[in-house]
Amino acid sequence: MSVLEAILLGILQGLTEFLPISSSGHLQLVTWLAGWVPFDGDPSLWTAFEVALHVGTLAGVLATFGREVAGLVSAGARHVAGRRSAEGRRAWLLVLAAVPAGIVGTAAGTALERNERVWVTGCTLAVFGVWLWWADRRSGTRPEAALGGADAVALGVSQALALVPGVSRAGAVMTAARLRGHSRLEAARLAMLMSVPVIAGAAVYKLIDLGGFSGIPAEARAAFISGTVAAALSGWAAVALLVALVRRVGFAPFAVYRVVLGVSVLALMATSFRNTPWL
Repeated sequence: MSVLEAILLGILQGLTEFLPISSSGHLQLVTWLAGWVPFDGDPSLWTAFEVALHVGTLAGVLATFGREVAGLVSAGARHVAGRRSAEGRRAWLLVLAAVPAGIVGTAAGTALERNERVWVTGCTLAVFGVWLWWADRRSGTRPEAALGGADAVALGVSQALALVPGVSRAGAVMTAARLRGHSRLEAARLAMLMSVPVIAGAAVYKLIDLGGFSGIPAEARAAFISGTVAAALSGWAAVALLVALVRRVGFAPFAVYRVVLGVSVLALMATSFRNTPWL
């Protein structure tokens, strides 16, 4: 992968990670449309690159929510030490919500690594787009909707579904949060805060799997570094963009975009574009 390709993919990752439109799905589709074969088709290295890009977006969200995350970590530590508080309980519920994704990601292993089943991404983009729209339209907002144990489980399970490209981690969390009665803005905040333990855990797991930074081939390191930096900068911008869009237009435009993109992908596959197999 060239440095330019890595930067373009990093920018794309940062812009789409926190919007409910699937960053992994967009990375897959752009490389498919462009005819790129990242890292000579090595699925493990591609997965590591995706994790590196997610670390970049993590830096972006911490630039905005760093103080809140630090407060949650502190309150969580005090909670364990016996100084219980609502903020400490919230911190541990956010950690609990990361468990399903961690279990599925670890258990599924290589089955979740890069594949060319583009039609799956097209279907999940469309189907989960409709689900997002339906949840947003039918759900009210319960008064002062606090995060509870049932919320953490529901959000955690939805987050685990996003390991399939096209589902969207942020989109699944926002959909589940709306179904649980959280406001649009709170649903977006939860999606961003929940990304912290999931991305951090995935980064540590993949770093151990690779054997540390030295496990990345020397010729790929420039791509990893430049892509991660690009994802951090665009991710930071995307956080502000998401908050502004949710306040002004809600989730409907994202749902429409997902459906149009998903149907377009399936239509393009039907023309035998790049001879992409259906199975």
